[in-house]
Amino acid sequence: MTSSLRPVRVAPQFDTIPHNVPTIQTIGPYRFYFYSHEPNEPPHVHVDRDNRSAKFWLRPVTLARNFGFNAVELGRVESLVEQNQQQFLEAWNGHFGADS
Repeated sequence: MTSSLRPVRVAPQFDTIPHNVPTIQTIGPYRFYFYSHEPNEPPHVHVDRDNRSAKFWLRPVTLARNFGFNAVELGRVESLVEQNQQQFLEAWNGHFGADS
């Protein structure tokens, strides 16, 4: 008898936080973080909300990637990154070193 079961693709779970993902700050529904294994990239921050995610470079603040935020919400998130840029840079430099 052959099985009719097929593999199921599962969407990434953004509420699962691996150990190498330091959360910098949570503002409202948004979690701002970086991955510990990205020291060779310029300073940046990731932000998640529910099943949406984006990545912003910090010098200057610019969008690197967007996965699911609409334009209006993405603008709000970018404003939060701009308002907290110095804190995010300090967290980055504290983790990776100021020369990163």
